[in-house]
Amino acid sequence: MTSTEIKMADAGIVGEVTRNCVMTRTRRISRVITGIYDQALRPHGVNASQFSLLVLIAKLGGASRAEIGRANYQDRSTLTRNLAPLLTEGLVEEMASEVGGRSRPVFISEAGRELLVSAAPAWRSAQAKTRELLGEEGVTAVVSVADSLPPDELSSL
Repeated sequence: MTSTEIKMADAGIVGEVTRNCVMTRTRRISRVITGIYDQALRPHGVNASQFSLLVLIAKLGGASRAEIGRANYQDRSTLTRNLAPLLTEGLVEEMASEVGGRSRPVFISEAGRELLVSAAPAWRSAQAKTRELLGEEGVTAVVSVADSLPPDELSSL
């Protein structure tokens, strides 16, 4: 390929991605919305990812790291990185493994439950701001797409 052909091909893919890329747009939306929640939750000492993970662990009522990762569409290294501050701050606890067992269930601690209650108004404020930004049609679309994702999508990649 000549340098002119490379530049034309480069311009073609740049234009195509700029006009049509779903991933680029969903990442932009994610960054903006995450920023709204991060700002609201900052006074409570957690960010949006940590708060979301804390809620999931509370919902699961004790689950292995693998189960939490699957439920949260996260690979092991991402989950470990996001779980570490929650463990360090005592917001979740990892139980000792059972004799002969490898699974060490993770539970929300009393401090984690207290944080959920105290941060709830901040979360609600971020939720309202996000609803205003996206509009009800946008919120409905996001929830619909998220709820329709197959549970094993990450493992099939």
